[in-house]
Amino acid sequence: MNARIDRVEVFGVAMPLSGTFTSGGISKDVTKCIVVRLTASDGTVGISSAEPSASAKSPGTAAELLVTLRERVARALVGQDALDTHRVMELLDQLTPGQPGAGAAVEMACVDLAARILDVPMYTYLGGAVQDSVAFNGWIGMLSPDEAAAEARRWLSAGFRSSKIKVGSGVEADRDRIAAVRAEVGSAMKLRIDANCQYDAETSLKLCRLVKQFDLQLFEQPTPQHDLEGMARVRREGGIPVMADESVSDHRSLLAVIKADAADFVKFGIKQAGGVLRAARMLATAEAAGIPVVIGHGFGLDPSTGCFVAERRAGPRMRRAVEGRRYRRDHAPRYLVGHTAVAARTWGRDKPGRSQTGTVSTALITETKMTSAAAGGRRHRTPPLPSPRAGERAEGEGQQKP
Repeated sequence: MNARIDRVEVFGVAMPLSGTFTSGGISKDVTKCIVVRLTASDGTVGISSAEPSASAKSPGTAAELLVTLRERVARALVGQDALDTHRVMELLDQLTPGQPGAGAAVEMACVDLAARILDVPMYTYLGGAVQDSVAFNGWIGMLSPDEAAAEARRWLSAGFRSSKIKVGSGVEADRDRIAAVRAEVGSAMKLRIDANCQYDAETSLKLCRLVKQFDLQLFEQPTPQHDLEGMARVRREGGIPVMADESVSDHRSLLAVIKADAADFVKFGIKQAGGVLRAARMLATAEAAGIPVVIGHGFGLDPSTGCFVAERRAGPRMRRAVEGRRYRRDHAPRYLVGHTAVAARTWGRDKPGRSQTGTVSTALITETKMTSAAAGGRRHRTPPLPSPRAGERAEGEGQQKP
């Protein structure tokens, strides 16, 4: 079985959102994504995407990851065995120090390629599915009460049964936003809040006192990233379960959160973990500590969405939610189709290059060519999630605006 990587392609994709989204004090209406496409010598294709947060700091911004993948990683991957993922990960650690997002993008493409070569779904490659369905969680930004209520109504109408409300604009404004959403959805939707490190422990405790009445699932990242002592205090005194997010940036930081007894839940994404296989190790660590995990996803394209869902389906039965945000309807990626026709403009200009052992393509391509490239290759073998059983309603199937 020849799984040698013969071609590496790296694309920048700008995906328009359904509107301006404000979180953590940052507003955006487009998300910049990195797409990696690997072609084996037998023509089999593996594809992945990574979507750095708008708050990402150097050297982890989308533009910097794109440069690293094109200038340092692409040529080094040509000739590597995609089935020897651990060896590829060692190579990536050497080539992308301080840039786990770059390594994760390549590792996810390798895992996808390996699963295709072996002719199994990705969740089978990861050990087999233990969950039949995965619930997606909607996001409500820092909006006015009326706008937040309308947004919640749209999520509910789309089938979502859980949403996260962004906070951080002042505790009174946060309270009014949360109250409006709860009044709109009643008991039909579970609600959680997320401060994205914007508050200290004292302010978060004040907010807890104001909003406990609204029956919240959890309070995500109520303190700055490294203030685990403050987070533990909010957990003890706030009366709302706490979830660590920004505080979990890798396996080491996950262990620190567990040791500090700072959270009831933890959340991390595959990019933060450094790839699918390393995320599986972090899931196992959290399971051993008895802490439920939410897989963070955010503004993702289909390839990374497929990886997140496969990871969650193969993970422990502790917390099924995957978090996500929607795109404009006319740009919405189809759900779990793998080689998606990506209807978005490309960004990040570079020149194509060749090596003696294969081809490395890093050219800026047109929208038509991007669609063709992303849709090419063998059919994706990860099937869509099962339809809900009779009498049930699916939670968050798809990501497009209702």
